[in-house]
Amino acid sequence: MTVYIDADACPATRIAERVAKEYGIPVVLLCDTNHVLNSDYSTVKVIGAGADAVDIALINLCRRGDIVITQDYGVAAMALGKGAKAIHQSGKIYSDDNISGLLERRHIARVQRRKSKNHLKGPSKRTAEDDRNFEQSFRRMIEAELQS
Repeated sequence: MTVYIDADACPATRIAERVAKEYGIPVVLLCDTNHVLNSDYSTVKVIGAGADAVDIALINLCRRGDIVITQDYGVAAMALGKGAKAIHQSGKIYSDDNISGLLERRHIARVQRRKSKNHLKGPSKRTAEDDRNFEQSFRRMIEAELQS
């Protein structure tokens, strides 16, 4: 098992590294050339710039039994399709049961943004509760995978 993190602006990276290290699970951080990442624990892979370069590289690397951390529903869907587990930085676990609805809502939101001339507000600021939720879900995911 390896943990792959879509690490461009992922606020849960350090939590994921700390937890994975406790379990002795390797972590790979993927980022594009516009981000500078370094880690004492993880392998950092810098992928060339391009619209979906990091996403494609991550999906090419992940395998059945791996864990992918991403906020991108499309990446999560492809990871699930390869037999990997996927989790959002908020702690929401992606599954075959919820991914279709998430992709559909993303599409509807994109259509609405294109129609609207008003700029929509971004996500709210990350809280300590978000960090706790992520860590709890991530630990449960690891433990379930280790028991299977």
